[in-house]
Amino acid sequence: MKNTNIISPVFFDRNRVARVYTGGKLFADFFGDEPVDGFLPEEWVGSTVRALNEGSTDPTEGISKVKGTNILFSDLIAQYPNEMLGDRKEFDVLVKLLDSSIRLPVQCHPDHAYAKRHFHSEHGKAESWLILATRENASIYFGFKEQVSREDFEKAVDASEHDQEAMSAFLNRIPVKPGDVYFIGAGMVHAIGAGCLILEVQEPTDFTVQPERLCGDYRLSDYQMYLGLPRDIALDCFDFASYGEEAIAKGRKTPITIQKTDDSHLEWLISYEDTPCFGVKRLTVSGKDVAGADDTAIYVVTDGDGEICWNGQRAPIKKGNYFFIPHALKGQFTFSTDTQMQLVICLPSKN
Repeated sequence: MKNTNIISPVFFDRNRVARVYTGGKLFADFFGDEPVDGFLPEEWVGSTVRALNEGSTDPTEGISKVKGTNILFSDLIAQYPNEMLGDRKEFDVLVKLLDSSIRLPVQCHPDHAYAKRHFHSEHGKAESWLILATRENASIYFGFKEQVSREDFEKAVDASEHDQEAMSAFLNRIPVKPGDVYFIGAGMVHAIGAGCLILEVQEPTDFTVQPERLCGDYRLSDYQMYLGLPRDIALDCFDFASYGEEAIAKGRKTPITIQKTDDSHLEWLISYEDTPCFGVKRLTVSGKDVAGADDTAIYVVTDGDGEICWNGQRAPIKKGNYFFIPHALKGQFTFSTDTQMQLVICLPSKN
C-alpha cells in the first residue's frame, strides 16, 4: 500500500469470530447478514488482537484485514506508525459487535496488575457495552446481588458442573433496551444475557475468567474457564467487595453532551473520567459538512446513512459500516447526510 493512499479512512473486510456461544441473528438488520444464529456471534472491528480460541492454529484469527486486501491492520500500523497513530505507541483498543442468543457464562476480566503478573500483558480488560438492539426479554447480569463470600462462590462454581443457574442466581439481572450504556470495570462479575446486540469497546485483550462450566449445552474446558491458570489464582480475579445497587450504579452510564448544534450532537458515552483505558463518543449528524470529532479512532455507523468526505474524495456510508480514521487525516474529514446518521467513535487510551 502506497504511503499517499493511507491518508484516507481505512475500511475493513468483515471479520466474524468464532465463540463457544451461539448468536448472530440480529446481525441481519445491522449488517444485512443471513438472520440465523450460529457459532460466529461476534464481529471484531478494526482489530489488532488475536482471538484466544482453544485449538485454533490460525495466528491471525480475530485480526482485521484492510478491505479488499490481505494486509493485516496490525501490519499496516507497523509499516506506517506515524501516519496511522501519530505519537501513540499502539492502537490500544478493541471494538466488537456481538449478538447473544443465550446467556453467556458468569465471568470477569483482569486489571492491569493481574494481567501483567499472570499473562505478561500490559493490558487488562476493562470494557463497555452500548445496547444496539434486543430480542424479547433481553437482559444483562451485572454485579453481585448482595455480599458473597469466596467460599460460597466456589461452591457455586462446583454446582455449575450440572446446574446452569447456580452462579447466575448470585447476580443482578437487569432488563436492557437499545441505547443503554454500561461500563464493566476489571474484576466486576457479569454476564451478557440472551437477546442482546451489543457494541463492546474494551482494552485490547481476550482475557476472560469464566468459572461456570456450562454455556448453554456446551461444556467449557478448564482452559476456557481459567486460561491455563490454577482455579484458586483465576478466582482471585473477581472483586467480591462490590455488590448491590452500588455495583449497578458503578456500571450504568448516562450520555454527556459535549457539543450540540443544528447539524450535529456529540456526546460522551464512556469518558476518560470513567476509565483512562479507552473512550466512547456518539456523533449524531443531521446536516452537511459536519467535522469529524476525532482522529486515531474506529467509527461505527449505528444508524442511518450519508457520506464521509476527505481531501476532495467522498464515500457513501450506512448502518453497519465501520472504518478507522488515521492520525494523518486529522482535521481533514467531514460527514454529511440528507436525513440523520449516527456514528459511535471508539477511542484508544488517554495519552
